[in-house]
Order: sequence, then structure tokens, then C-alpha cells
Amino acid sequence: MTAKQHRERKREPRPPTTSGLPLTISGARHRRKGNRIEREIVERHRALGVHAERYPLSGASRFRGSGHDLDVYAFGREEAPLVAEVKARKNGAGFTVLEAWLGEFDALFLRRNHGEPLVVLPWRVWARLLGRVRR
Repeated sequence: MTAKQHRERKREPRPPTTSGLPLTISGARHRRKGNRIEREIVERHRALGVHAERYPLSGASRFRGSGHDLDVYAFGREEAPLVAEVKARKNGAGFTVLEAWLGEFDALFLRRNHGEPLVVLPWRVWARLLGRVRR
């Protein structure tokens, strides 16, 4: 397909849905999903006895100069929280390679050349670490 054919194809109207309206992706639906997943992660921390809360306007603005999703008080409420980002994907796009690399291991360390290492942990390991920190 040539670039011109591709551009022309993109201009074609979307097929109507059963309601007769064109199919569109709703930003509100994505926001609700993000909020639901963030609340789930907060509740998982609370079940472990660790205070966590959604950050005000997470993702919607840079409230107080920050755009993260959660504050996790892993070291107690009197200490500064860990700031966290939450991502969810329907089909795991971007996660499947990480999950394959992690396999059944306890941690995955990633490092880009000249970059700071990243650590990927399964929830079971994160929960165990928080249990030790909270003692």
C-alpha cells in the first residue's frame, strides 16, 4: 500500500455501531479504568497494613509539580512516601516480554547503557519485602 493509499484509507469514516453512532474511544472509559486499577493497588497495600493513597488528580495535571499516581508509605506515615506510577494494559502490550524475562524468578533487573538500573518485582515479592520493612 502506498502512502497516498494509506492516507486515503485513514479518511474513510468508521463503521457505525449498533446504536448507529460512529465507534469512538472514550477518554472517560480510560480514566475510569486507570482510577479502578489505582484503587485496587491502594487496597492491596492496605491489606498488607501499608498506608497508600492515590495522588490528587493523578495523570490529569501536575498537581504540586508531580504527575505520579500513588503515594506508598512503606516506611510509615511519618516518613516520605515512595511515589509510584501505575500502568495497566488489556492485552499486556509492553508487559509480556518483561513477564517472560521474569518468569518464576523473584526480581528482574533492567539497565540501559549508562542508565540507572530498574527493578521489576512480582506482587508476592513486593508484599514480602513490605512485611519485613514494616516490622
